Amino acid sequence: MTSLMVSMTAFIAGIKDRFSSEKGATATEYSLLIAFVAFAIIVGAALFGTALSNWFSDLGVEVDGWTTGP
Repeated sequence: MTSLMVSMTAFIAGIKDRFSSEKGATATEYSLLIAFVAFAIIVGAALFGTALSNWFSDLGVEVDGWTTGP
């Protein structure tokens, strides 16, 4: 009877350990972090992209003015 109780206790402890594992939580946290970083990159590119494009266009016009002269 004692070996049966020890076996059952070990089995239950193994199941509890398997369900209390933090691997799923860690994967979820990393997934959320990656999603946030991707969102920040997309928003930053959308907001900063237009200003950067305009800046390079103005720079191109300025440089083109150097070669043609006054």
